[in-house]
Amino acid sequence: MVKEIKSRKKLGDIIFENITLIFAFIIVGLVFYIAYEMFIDSSESRDRFGFGFIFSSDWNPVKEEFGALPFVFGTIVSSMLALLISLPISIGVAIFLSEIVHKSVRTPISFLIEILAAIPSIIYGFWGIFVFAPFMRNTVQPMLQSTFGFLPFFKGSMYGTGLLTASIILAIMITPIISAITRDVLKAIPVSQRDAAYALGATKWEAIKMALLNARSGILGGAVLGLGRAIGETMAVTMVIGNKAQIKASLFEPAYSMASVIANEFAEASGSLHISSLIEVGLILFGVTFIINSMARLLIYSVTRKA
Repeated sequence: MVKEIKSRKKLGDIIFENITLIFAFIIVGLVFYIAYEMFIDSSESRDRFGFGFIFSSDWNPVKEEFGALPFVFGTIVSSMLALLISLPISIGVAIFLSEIVHKSVRTPISFLIEILAAIPSIIYGFWGIFVFAPFMRNTVQPMLQSTFGFLPFFKGSMYGTGLLTASIILAIMITPIISAITRDVLKAIPVSQRDAAYALGATKWEAIKMALLNARSGILGGAVLGLGRAIGETMAVTMVIGNKAQIKASLFEPAYSMASVIANEFAEASGSLHISSLIEVGLILFGVTFIINSMARLLIYSVTRKA
């Protein structure tokens, strides 16, 4: 009887393992299938422009001249600037929630911060256009230009929209992701390490500093994961970045991102070469986000394995 029950359990485990294995391979296959389809559909653009497509600044559908460099520039600059703005804020929020705030207040504050991640990006876009962009144009950009106008980053016309506005919107959107991961990594550090630090005479800030040093891999993983979210963001960026294919040093100038140009032009693309070029831009975006998210997962796995 016992052997029969064990054999049944073993058979059930085998069936369950194989089913979940099939599901896992379906997801992996879907990812490769998407990449394969984009690679095939972008063949006309790749044959026409080659690797020069990535380094060309020309984007003129009328003349059938296409280059992805302005979009790569806009995506990288806006995402990196968003990360620079968000990272210190996110680390501060995580320290506050995991080390300082009382337990009775921690849950509602955590909920309010994480609910930012649940707001649809189109709502961020509307808020950016009607509220934040006028504030940037009338207050923030004149202040920055009067203070740091000697730098090329803060020169030029003040439209309200542009790289800086899009970067701040992205920073708001990725802050819940980075802060949540950083908080979880800090909470994963054994309490005995904090107690040992206090026993050696460390202050609260010194104990927090020690925790941050131990959690640096997890914090880096959260930052890279937030960067991946910022690179792939579409609607909010499309509505506030200005959508102009150019490369300018000024953060006030309009720009374009890879996701934005696809959202704006794909439905109205005229000609197979135009469509193929947009698909190749999507292929580049897919590759960048895939690499960044893979790096983030590896970093997070390494720190959780140690914990």
